[in-house]
Amino acid sequence: MTPFKLAAFAAFALAGAATVNTAQAQAFPAKPIRMIQTLGTGGGADPLARLIAQRLSETLGQPLVVEAQSGAGGSIGVQMAARAAPDGYTIMLGSVSALVLRGLLTKNTPYQAPRDFSPIILLGETVSCVVAHPGLGLNTLPEAIEYAKRNPGKLAYGSSGIGTTHHLSGVMVEQLAGAQMLHVPYKAGGVAFSDLLAGQIQMLYGIVGTVAPQLKSGKVKMLAINAGKRYSRLPDVPTIGEVLPGYDRPPSWNGFLGPAGMPQPIVRRLYEEMNRAATQPEVVEKLLDLGFVVDTANPEEFTAYIRRSNELFGKLVRAAKIEPE
Repeated sequence: MTPFKLAAFAAFALAGAATVNTAQAQAFPAKPIRMIQTLGTGGGADPLARLIAQRLSETLGQPLVVEAQSGAGGSIGVQMAARAAPDGYTIMLGSVSALVLRGLLTKNTPYQAPRDFSPIILLGETVSCVVAHPGLGLNTLPEAIEYAKRNPGKLAYGSSGIGTTHHLSGVMVEQLAGAQMLHVPYKAGGVAFSDLLAGQIQMLYGIVGTVAPQLKSGKVKMLAINAGKRYSRLPDVPTIGEVLPGYDRPPSWNGFLGPAGMPQPIVRRLYEEMNRAATQPEVVEKLLDLGFVVDTANPEEFTAYIRRSNELFGKLVRAAKIEPE
């Protein structure tokens, strides 16, 4: 075959592939879509998944079946998504904890992000916070830091586990403030919160959606918001970065991904529909009430963000001297 004929054949093949991909995206979806929800049923994760699923069902014309698979810190659901056929009919709502931290904290993790996935859309971040038991008599994070300095190792703070974003936030606060606190890891944030209410621990790094119902009753005291900016539902509460210069919070993002190798037209179709659904004003407001801030990013930006998260958390885990199990 002459070079001219070879080039013409290649151009024809590419044009044919593009036509197939376009037709494939236009025909998608032709059946229900499985949405694996890896974040657990506490806080706003499940309502978040179901709210987006409902809107997508309306625009795509096919039901999205939400399946909660949060075992082993979300890694069970993540593995199920990674092994699924890359046809767009299995997607997952994943978190930085399961997709990035799991690989840093556990040996022989059977997946790696973003390599083993097709990032679709970064949705935004769960709003985290620092709260204290009212019996401690502390009203602000600086007061808690001063207490810890006067009483090294006596101020116990809980988190949802070793190496989680909440634990690493506590490590950063200790290092920047020069205060020694006692970290108490739990298997779940809800269990840690129960112990805080019971006075078994004095402070907690957790999710706003979990602790907010107890704020009005005075059973917990909000010390600071662990986010890049103030939470609009609690505008008078400062962020950790406002009161502790140099603090660069660990990201706590959530987003949708599919298995590696998904056709790009289908990825783009899902991104456009999800972005439209998540950024509707009424959806943004509902998610804010649940403690989730919508801040979307496209597939390419999401992929880059995952890579940056791997670098950042790698540094934090090494600084905290956490060895993978």
